[in-house]
Amino acid sequence: MSKTYNVAVVVGSLRKDSMNRKMAQALAKLAPESLKLTIVEIGDLPLFNQDHEGTPTPAVSDFKNKIKSANAVLFVTPEYNRSVPGVLKNAIDTGSRPYGQSAWSGKPGAVVSVSPGAVGGFGANHHLRQVLASVNVPTMPQPEAYIGNGGKLFDDKGDITEPSTAEFLKKFLIAFDLWIERNI
Repeated sequence: MSKTYNVAVVVGSLRKDSMNRKMAQALAKLAPESLKLTIVEIGDLPLFNQDHEGTPTPAVSDFKNKIKSANAVLFVTPEYNRSVPGVLKNAIDTGSRPYGQSAWSGKPGAVVSVSPGAVGGFGANHHLRQVLASVNVPTMPQPEAYIGNGGKLFDDKGDITEPSTAEFLKKFLIAFDLWIERNI
């Protein structure tokens, strides 16, 4: 694992102080040297409209270029109504169009879901995996990362306070590194 992989991190929440943004930032700190995690913002993307896919806005072009230039993609998402937030689905749809020009195609991926509840965003995690299969993102099957009780997980600096969770996430990132290596 001497190569460094650039990983686009897509956070499914727009809230500045969201648990999922904190998780994305914590993952960047916990990542092995072989993974460089960078959040790719989705909040400025317009709602996908096929009428406009031939003339993308600067925000759409910038987003797609960042995804295309990454070696892999990591999704960190909350769960809204047993699914992914609409803004995340919009980003996936936007990045996948026009047909035949998907920024996602073939990028190794992984999913972390964070929730204030005990289930840890299980529904969103699995629904997102189904969507990613349709845009040809080979998604790491194991280990799965459902992080519950997210509201109690971070200190004032955004660091993870639960040692066992931090240790699990380090192992998750090592497995993701291997997944990328196998699927690139």
